[in-house]
Amino acid sequence: MLDASREIRSARAWHALIGLSIGDAYGSLYFGSGSQPGDYQNHPAPPPPWPWTDDTEMACSVVASLFAYDGIDQDALAIDFAERCEPFRGYGPGAVQLLHRIRDGGNWRKLAAAAYGGQGSCGNGAAVRVPPIGAYFADMPARAAAEAARSAVVTHTHPEAVAGAIAVAVATAHAVRGTQDLLGAVAAALPPGEVRAGVLRAHRLGTGVSVSEAAAALGNGSRFTCQDTVPFCLWVATRHADDFVAALDACMRAGGDTDTTGAVVGGIVGAALEAHDVPPEWLEAREPLPTWLAPPTTAVAQA
Repeated sequence: MLDASREIRSARAWHALIGLSIGDAYGSLYFGSGSQPGDYQNHPAPPPPWPWTDDTEMACSVVASLFAYDGIDQDALAIDFAERCEPFRGYGPGAVQLLHRIRDGGNWRKLAAAAYGGQGSCGNGAAVRVPPIGAYFADMPARAAAEAARSAVVTHTHPEAVAGAIAVAVATAHAVRGTQDLLGAVAAALPPGEVRAGVLRAHRLGTGVSVSEAAAALGNGSRFTCQDTVPFCLWVATRHADDFVAALDACMRAGGDTDTTGAVVGGIVGAALEAHDVPPEWLEAREPLPTWLAPPTTAVAQA
């Protein structure tokens, strides 16, 4: 059985954040390098530091909520997202507008629900920040799903965005647990919809197909939606569950939204491996995490 103490939960969340932030920073180096799989190989990584993006910034706020509240406090998370938003980190214009309006005193529930003509955003930002939630509640996948949904609707109320967040959190929980049929377990936790259909498609594909074939069938995040991002990320995390470098390499070869796919996959695989397979030089190259978030004392001394 997994240790359910708050100290060990926090350490698991921290490992997920380490993997997420490295995947985010590494992926950001190749974002836009080309539309064809493999183009990133012609664009070698620049020297460190490798800056992380809004994906890591928001994930840090999620982790801070887990540490402070033993779960997701939505009102506090909305304020943290808004006050810590640095537009230069790569936030989309819609996200910047939303967060600035929250920072100015707007009601996050009304503002998030009103986005995109009242449909709410289905952007992949809802999914990319939740691997630490899945790691924290790895002993309770249903709780991981519920807390991921709570974190999603602070900014993304579209049902597919909520499903995407649930899928990534549940996948992370099952990766930490060592569940053999991870994709089947995730599909069973999702409501009917496009994200679930994509996860089932990934399950049927199996891990024997190439990365380019998987990206063609599942998406690579180039549309910046959960539907176009999450199924591929879970396929990669399943195929390379025991190899952090190979998992990130697959994301880069697929092209698309490489910082997001790198962050999601890095968070899932990093949580399962407890960052043991992360190249030390990559951790050193990644920009340090914000000083306002301190690692738990039980975690490996990584920041």
